Amino acid sequence: MTQRRARGEGGLHWDESRQRWIATLTVGYTPAGKRIVRKGSGKTKTEARTKLREKIRDYEDGLALVRDGQTVADALTDWLTYGLSKQSESTRANYATLVNSHIISDLGARKLRELSATDVDRWLMGKAQHLSTRTLRLLHSLLNRAVNRAMARDKVKRNVVALCAVPTGRGGRPSKSLTLDQAKALLRAAEGSSLHAYIVVSLLTGARTEELRALTWAHVDLKGKPANDPPLPPSIQVWRSVRADGDTKTKKSRRTLALPARCVTALTTHHEHQGQPPADRLVFVSAAGTALDRHNVLRAFRPVVARAGLDPRDWTPRELRHSFVSLLSDSGVSLEQIADLCGHSGTTVTESVYRHQLRPVLLGGAVAMDRIFDAGT
Repeated sequence: MTQRRARGEGGLHWDESRQRWIATLTVGYTPAGKRIVRKGSGKTKTEARTKLREKIRDYEDGLALVRDGQTVADALTDWLTYGLSKQSESTRANYATLVNSHIISDLGARKLRELSATDVDRWLMGKAQHLSTRTLRLLHSLLNRAVNRAMARDKVKRNVVALCAVPTGRGGRPSKSLTLDQAKALLRAAEGSSLHAYIVVSLLTGARTEELRALTWAHVDLKGKPANDPPLPPSIQVWRSVRADGDTKTKKSRRTLALPARCVTALTTHHEHQGQPPADRLVFVSAAGTALDRHNVLRAFRPVVARAGLDPRDWTPRELRHSFVSLLSDSGVSLEQIADLCGHSGTTVTESVYRHQLRPVLLGGAVAMDRIFDAGT
């Protein structure tokens, strides 16, 4: 006589086509009355029943079953597609490059439910041999957010990435600043280039690259109000940036900067070359008239650096801001004034970020720059 199966044990049969044991159990019914069946398969009866119990636990935990082929790459692709709606286009593109180059290439084929903390630890340690600590933190954050999204959508039971610490990577390239002679050589080399006005304004005002790329002619005053008492000099209003929300990095970063004479000359010529553009047009644009991105700026900056007799591999546009701090400090401008000109909320950031550019003895901005670059030489 065939022995009756125990309650809750479900069915068990041999599938000849798959050459596997199949364990099944009805775990409930849909509102339409259709049975909800869970199945587990294995080479042995025990393995099939074990897989079935795992499926039942997932069901009881309220987890939707994911197809067996769901991978880490699937989770990352889903996050890149739907999880970055509030980020700027440039940020999304940057994240996609990092994800494809460093995460999907190494972990993408791994099944999401089989990804372990050890897998992530080994991956991070391998990356630490070649990448900076800052980049490692970003990669860990990207993977963590993607798996968190998958977990919130019942694609995985827990996020093992959150259990992993970020190791110390290679030291990043230290920032540096141009000497006065190098700065003068760079300004001479920039003359006649498409980036001339950009380099002049960046070096002589210390504005961030993301602030200059968002600058419109409506926020540029090339005449000032000399009849006022006291007179108002020519200036730029640094009120926006290319960040996702269009705002500057901090509230303190919203500032109006007086323009040194050299900036006024460069911007006036630049304005004429653009054919008297409307006020809402960007000041700095590509050859096609579109908004610049950081890659456009870097590509145009490198030939200028080479003409100045410097190694293009050693310098980036952001170091024009560092050079601005160094030149002002050398000229005796106080730390407090430099912090205001840089748009820092206090001197702490100025000291910590630009400590190599600040001189031990610290004795605004536009007047000092006119003195430094006397008579536009």
